Amino acid sequence: MSDIIQLLPDSVANQIAAGEVVQRPASAVKELLENAIDAGATKVQLILKDAGKALIQVIDNGCGMTVTDARMCFERHATSKVRKAEDLFAIRTMGFRGEAMASIAAISQVEMKTRRHEDELGTLIEIEGATFIKQEPVATSAGTSICIKNLFFNTPARRNFLKSNPAEMRHIIDEFQRVSLANPHIAFSLHHDGLEIYRLPALSLKQRIVHLFGNNYNERLIPVEEETTIINLKGFIGKPEFAKKTRGEQFFFVNNRFIKDGYLNHAVTKAYQDLLPDENFPLYVLFIDIDPAKIDVNVHPTKTEIKYLEEKSIYAILHAAVKRSLGRFNISPTIDFDQETGFSGMISLKKPEDIVPPSINFNPDFNPFASDRAAVRESPSYGGQEYRANSSTKNWGSLYEIANHSPDTQARIEMPGDNAAEEKFMPVQKQFMQLHNRYIISQIKSGLMLIDQQAAHERVLYERFLVHLEDRKGASQQSLFPQTVTLSPNDYELARSLLDDIKSLGFEVREFGKNTLVIEGIPVDLGSNNINETQLFESLIEGFKNSQQELKLDKRDALARSLARNSAIKSGVAMAQEEMNMLIEQLFACKSPNFSIGGRPVIQTIGLTELDKKFDK
Repeated sequence: MSDIIQLLPDSVANQIAAGEVVQRPASAVKELLENAIDAGATKVQLILKDAGKALIQVIDNGCGMTVTDARMCFERHATSKVRKAEDLFAIRTMGFRGEAMASIAAISQVEMKTRRHEDELGTLIEIEGATFIKQEPVATSAGTSICIKNLFFNTPARRNFLKSNPAEMRHIIDEFQRVSLANPHIAFSLHHDGLEIYRLPALSLKQRIVHLFGNNYNERLIPVEEETTIINLKGFIGKPEFAKKTRGEQFFFVNNRFIKDGYLNHAVTKAYQDLLPDENFPLYVLFIDIDPAKIDVNVHPTKTEIKYLEEKSIYAILHAAVKRSLGRFNISPTIDFDQETGFSGMISLKKPEDIVPPSINFNPDFNPFASDRAAVRESPSYGGQEYRANSSTKNWGSLYEIANHSPDTQARIEMPGDNAAEEKFMPVQKQFMQLHNRYIISQIKSGLMLIDQQAAHERVLYERFLVHLEDRKGASQQSLFPQTVTLSPNDYELARSLLDDIKSLGFEVREFGKNTLVIEGIPVDLGSNNINETQLFESLIEGFKNSQQELKLDKRDALARSLARNSAIKSGVAMAQEEMNMLIEQLFACKSPNFSIGGRPVIQTIGLTELDKKFDK
């Protein structure tokens, strides 16, 4: 039997390595940006076409390379940072494994121009699929310019698995943000398909955060700083009131390397205990400086996971520092934007004339023992549209008749969408009462029925929006004054990818300049009562991200869920009798009226037997 074990050809080995190092265009962007930083660049440009699928170009003014180094950098395991195994535990640079350039060159067409500052001529190298095409002297600027064209051109199966351009662009922006946050002393720019996305001057960390995420972040930041014998900690955390439903704006850096660490994340979020609602996540950009000998960064191919020798001590230091900063923030005055250690004031005193006395809302005509079969008037708060559902509302009136004319029989109806013929209890009359502006109460033959008004309206809107997304016929209500909304580059790319579905819901939206949209209309289902179009749209995008991250929902379901949650009537809002009538009628026309879109009960019943027990009967 002949030998069957053989060494892989270099071309195949490089493609295998490329599968670990380069999963998508964002992976190549990360490697090239980190190489530019390691080269000592003070200015880095990133230029993209077709979300990096057609072109990724990184231009830096770093140290450049000699002719030999320019050729050697494309060889596997070629690195300038490691000479012996012990060096792995003293690394402070970004790249060190020596596989990135070889892996990128194996699956793309590469053109590199590089020149040292002291040299008159530079070097041009062209590679296609790991095959050297050209190497010659060239007149070029000091530093390095690398063009990656047609990524995965020779591995079409990998290219077919890439997502849409907006989705791939969001991943690239994530990597760009991480690298630029870690290096505020370096100027960065990002251009995509001829449009400038970012231009970041070399400034302080706080100003870098503001440039990346928007001017309104200036008032959201609280400085954190702590020096110990184990670690030095610095950075910023967000004020509790600006926490979001998604984890996107959470950044840990260890020795300027971005990492993901659930253990350290817990230390930060625990410091916010009792300050945040459930399922809200604070902003933080925190830098830990530690002796490289006390950590191991070579535990994951992407270098985003790290092992620590003293992780419990680091946890305690981090938790205490964040908690102390939150405490200082509560009593500190506002300081100017340009100062690095700015706090924002918390205390707001109202004049006596500004204080609004509490009021009680009630319906003087309500009689829980009366039977009201009057027609339900259409309420603008619920959209003023006929709601098409699989379950018709034509049987609604008969439910009362059954209950009223059968004193010995409890009213029952089988709701569509149930797997089993489960009995549902219905009100005896269409007369309802609000309890603490949170619940709607109605009498049923067996006792009382309680309905959560917010959960009920969310269910109604959710099923209605799903219908609109399916048939693409969501009606729009024109805004009297169109509103502009400026999003972060990442959210803007996300919104662009969702525009068709957003318009199907009934929004009238168009692109308007850099990272800006104009909202000219909102879904007619939402009515026109005190709706802030800008806040609604921002909440829609934020809620969509949360639904997709936490529940792994498909795009349309996540959109419908997000809009329903953000536009439904809230607990604490008083409702008129006709509004309650309309809501209950629409609820029982839903496919799944008994459960909220989060899976919680919408309807609860309390039987007469249970009530009698409370009175010792």
